[in-house]
Amino acid sequence: MNRHALPFPSRKQSADWKAKQPDNRLAAFQHTKAGLRPRLTCFYPAYGFLAFLVLAIVLAATPTTYARTLKIATWNMDWLVDESQPPAQPLPSDIPHRNAADFTALAGYARSLGADIIGVQEVDAIPSLSRIFSPEQYQLFLSGDHITQHTGIAIRQGLTVTRNPDVTELDVSAGAPHPLRSGLDLTVHEGSTSLRVLVVHLKTGCWDNPPEERKHACPLLLQQFAALKNWIAARQDAKDAFLIMGDFNRRLTPHDPLFLSLLQSGPLRLTTAGHASPCEGGTYFIDHILLGGPAMQWEEKNSLRVLVYRGTDQAILSDHCPVSLRLSIPSR
Repeated sequence: MNRHALPFPSRKQSADWKAKQPDNRLAAFQHTKAGLRPRLTCFYPAYGFLAFLVLAIVLAATPTTYARTLKIATWNMDWLVDESQPPAQPLPSDIPHRNAADFTALAGYARSLGADIIGVQEVDAIPSLSRIFSPEQYQLFLSGDHITQHTGIAIRQGLTVTRNPDVTELDVSAGAPHPLRSGLDLTVHEGSTSLRVLVVHLKTGCWDNPPEERKHACPLLLQQFAALKNWIAARQDAKDAFLIMGDFNRRLTPHDPLFLSLLQSGPLRLTTAGHASPCEGGTYFIDHILLGGPAMQWEEKNSLRVLVYRGTDQAILSDHCPVSLRLSIPSR
């Protein structure tokens, strides 16, 4: 159960999630020379052949642009831990204790999600993640933190991936007993197009508090947003297409002061703005996907979705539901 989210004032938005997936098929686009070739070949054969040759050369020299649709998702897996292995840190007593059937149920939801790129949070190690996302289908990565809860990602096999250094600036705990999590930073390549992806799991406890609040959670979250701001500024300078996704532990809105601080580095699209999550019956989002640079134009309209667990499912799943959207990525 997502214990840190409040009911959304209107349930109308929640009902909208049940709408049918929009038809994202691209309209066919065809060229035809009907009516043109008879005049060139019948009346002026020499000129017709020359014109045809020139047209063929032009078409061959012109790069063909196409778009590939990728489904992007973020999923906090709620202490996905293999308890048969020694933990990196002492584990809290109240974490979910999963058996093989629970892992199988989670893997079933992962197949139903069917995403191409899934940012994950609260994963202890690659073997645990591989029980949810098959290595035959996904490339698996985790941050290099020496802690139990890692940020991670599953990327469909066939996509080319470059791993960038972890964004360790997000660990602003300064040697505290409970270190915070780094961001996992990768670049996914599709043809000649690249998408920079940052997976985050930010400090909990400052859900919608004013940024000037001096309690322990808000100052740390404020520092993490400053680190995000620097990362975004670097992406803007490089003219990268990028996204940031994960558990922000913040009910971001277009008017939230912390979100507005990110906009100082450049425009962003908060894809969850104006929507209520149906997870746990209708809540504010704390799991978000932010788009920046050219990627702001790639989001397929009305593609934001939340995969809700079946009410009859008795398995130990997660207190977060997967949040997804589709990007139409241009390439050559």
